[in-house]
Amino acid sequence: MDTGAPRACSIKLWPPSASTRTMLVEKMTTNLSSESIFFSKYGLLSKEEAHENAKRIEDECFVAASEQFQKDLDGDGSSAVQFYAKETSKQMLEVLKRSPKRKENGVVEAVHRPVKPAEKTFDISGGIRAFIDAEEARKLFSPLTEQGNMYTKICLSNRSFGIDAAHVAGPILSSIKEQLTEVNLSDFVAGRPEDEALEVIKIFSSALEGCVLRYLNLSDNALGEKGVRAFEELLKSQSNLEELYLMNDGISEEAAKAVCELIPSTEKLKILHFHNNMTGDEGAIAISELLKRSPALEDFRCSSTRVGSEGGIELAKALDTCTHLKKIDLRDNIFGVDAGIALSKTLEKLVYITELYLSYLNLEDEATIAIANSLKKSLPSLEVLDIGGNEITSKSAPTLVECITIKQSLRKLMLSENELKDEGAVLIGKALEENCPHLEELDLSTNMIMRVGARCLAQAVSNKPKFKLLNINGNAISDEGIDEVKEILKNGKNSLDVLGPLDENDVEGESEEEDNEEGASEEDENGLELKLQHLKVEQD
Repeated sequence: MDTGAPRACSIKLWPPSASTRTMLVEKMTTNLSSESIFFSKYGLLSKEEAHENAKRIEDECFVAASEQFQKDLDGDGSSAVQFYAKETSKQMLEVLKRSPKRKENGVVEAVHRPVKPAEKTFDISGGIRAFIDAEEARKLFSPLTEQGNMYTKICLSNRSFGIDAAHVAGPILSSIKEQLTEVNLSDFVAGRPEDEALEVIKIFSSALEGCVLRYLNLSDNALGEKGVRAFEELLKSQSNLEELYLMNDGISEEAAKAVCELIPSTEKLKILHFHNNMTGDEGAIAISELLKRSPALEDFRCSSTRVGSEGGIELAKALDTCTHLKKIDLRDNIFGVDAGIALSKTLEKLVYITELYLSYLNLEDEATIAIANSLKKSLPSLEVLDIGGNEITSKSAPTLVECITIKQSLRKLMLSENELKDEGAVLIGKALEENCPHLEELDLSTNMIMRVGARCLAQAVSNKPKFKLLNINGNAISDEGIDEVKEILKNGKNSLDVLGPLDENDVEGESEEEDNEEGASEEDENGLELKLQHLKVEQD
């Protein structure tokens, strides 16, 4: 029924009709092949080449604009039309800027300049690890030989290249090195004799010399000093690196010195990973020099590298200069108390840290308390704190609690394999219950915790809306205590799914300890809980 009200009229401007798209291709062809304001500066294309480029530009921009339209389905398509028009004009100018050759008489010689597609990744790392021979290399690398390819990222990991295969790959890589921005050569000489591996590395290094990379991964190649120096040509030509990975590479003292010597500049470096090497104290001192000239560093990993007190102190001092750091991973070294205290002084100056991994550093209570005191004054956005395996006792708990209560962004707290016992667990649990609303993971496994501490930890996380994992495995929680933990979690906002496995829990451990005390009873256990509940944490 006609009510007399005006009818709503909805006009969709996208997608354009086939005739509109054809008309745009013809118009671009004319602009690319006829004299214009750009002619004197950039020159022209032949009619055939202009049409080919125009067709490619329109196809690519139509797809991109359609994706833009899908993001705004409630709109009329005007934003997609604007994007389509703007992008076609931009890419047309890019084609013209690839200057045509000019003959000596000044006449422009039209040449083929394909449209630049989106960045592509060439990745042969999938599948079963295999040795690559020359014939296999020709097949694998054939996409890189296609005219106009614009691969900017290559990953050759998980394939082992021999000398014949390297001689095939080398010239191909050299032909595209000017367009490369990311190169992953991790684990690409596995199983080869040392002499052959070093020769392969030199071939690849020579082929890639001069490419301007932002990302370079040379991990899992057991390089040692010889391997690092075999990459000399590639490394010496890099002054724009933003990410460098040298993990599981046998980076000894001499190899670390070679890395520092060969890379000309690390001013733009944001990520530096040295995991699982045999760097030691002297190697750490060399790496420290690299850190001092990496002011933009955001992510530093030097875990499992056999660094002791002397090297740890030097690393701590060097990190003082990396004021943009967001993530530090120093796990599984032998720093000891002195290096831990040196690190605590550095942490006071690193305000942007969100992830801090300090497990298995032999920190003990003294260095742990120093670090916790520093964290009270700094790292306001800390999200992850890992200080497991450091022989921490309940003596550190009050200072840790003072730190935890002001870390409102904390998502993960890992304190596994320490000696916090029930006393420390109760203090930490009560602090977490009232603070840290974004907590997702809590790990106090293997901490000599019994029924009282386990119940307190369960209560602490039972109503955290984002909580995902409570790990209290490897403790001495009685069957009754486990039942109580499950009941607390079930009655809270989280389900039992957040409780980690308890396969290493010593169910008899709590009973045995009670049996060692004459007259132990349920009343005694409740007395311990009552005593712990009245413990107070002094705030600064």
